[in-house]
Amino acid sequence: MKNRRHIIQAGALATGATLTGCMNTRTNTTKVPSYLTGYEDLYAVNPRQAALQYFREAKFGLFIHYGLYSLLEGHWKGEHSKPAEWVQFRGKIRLNEYAKLTDQFTAEKFDPDFITDMALGAGMKYINLTTRHHDSFCLFDSKYTDFKSVNSAAKRDLVGELAEQCQQKGLGFYLYYSHGRDWKHPHAPNNDKWGGAARPKYDPPEPSYATGDDHDLQVYIEFMKNQITELLTNYGPVGAIWLDGIGTPQSRPENIDQFQCQELYDHIHSLQPQVLVSYKQGLLGTEDFKAPERHFDGESNIPLEICDTLQPYSWGYDSRDDQGHKTADQVMEMLERAKAMNANLLLNTGPLPDGSIHPDDLKTLREVGQQIKKG
Repeated sequence: MKNRRHIIQAGALATGATLTGCMNTRTNTTKVPSYLTGYEDLYAVNPRQAALQYFREAKFGLFIHYGLYSLLEGHWKGEHSKPAEWVQFRGKIRLNEYAKLTDQFTAEKFDPDFITDMALGAGMKYINLTTRHHDSFCLFDSKYTDFKSVNSAAKRDLVGELAEQCQQKGLGFYLYYSHGRDWKHPHAPNNDKWGGAARPKYDPPEPSYATGDDHDLQVYIEFMKNQITELLTNYGPVGAIWLDGIGTPQSRPENIDQFQCQELYDHIHSLQPQVLVSYKQGLLGTEDFKAPERHFDGESNIPLEICDTLQPYSWGYDSRDDQGHKTADQVMEMLERAKAMNANLLLNTGPLPDGSIHPDDLKTLREVGQQIKKG
């Protein structure tokens, strides 16, 4: 695999030695991040406006859902989960059982060099990777958890590897992060206060979850702030932090302030001047862009991104959702629809358990790139 020569060892990332210097150079001087080449004049005046202008003109991005859930292919002991990345929740897989998947998570064919070339060939301008989904498994090296890819069989920091390739090739690097839901952290939102979709409904209850007066949401809020700080400190220039799990804070609107989202947004903007913030269709109304799913037909007074899947439905790979991946003609129609809405299309692929790109998706993206080049 070509990317093997680019693998960043966990020890280097823990200290930020490989990429932090790159980030500091780019964010503390007038030098523009590689993906904003051509926007130098605007960046010198207002880095965030430069990133927004880039986003408006990008039109097409690659979404990647990959994690432990990919190994289960959307089903668990007869239980089927749509979308596949919810398999732990729908299958009510115990935390200790789910954690065993780290021994099988090799990511052997997850190849950032290949993925970035594929995205560029398809005419895409940025890539958004699931750094941490609702299961709380991190594809980056975080000192705030042991539940991460560098401690798995892969022993790799996938965020770091993809960050390096995006920077080398001028692609925007956007980072998905599960905010409203976490099925592992003891103090994450619970079902009692935040609605039935916050946690798996284990019977008997999960003993590691804090409950009652022992539950402190602010412990979880601090955990997330610390991890997002790592993502914006150790991995070079980032295009956006893309938050998910909006249904949880929205389930109790009177308690939204407890999530301290505006404080988080301000913190993100302070760490890197160009970085954008999105929280799906918008939680506070102060986000930099909206990113609703699939069949959104509303209007937006801020930049808009529509996210959809190459699989028929699922975001993470699902072997039972494996027939009928989008064709190139269908993707071109999706791009036209997004264009008519003055929106970007963020098109998702769910890598196979070993991290390779599904051959149907690869074929489609190659054909899309050819059609785009023809105009």
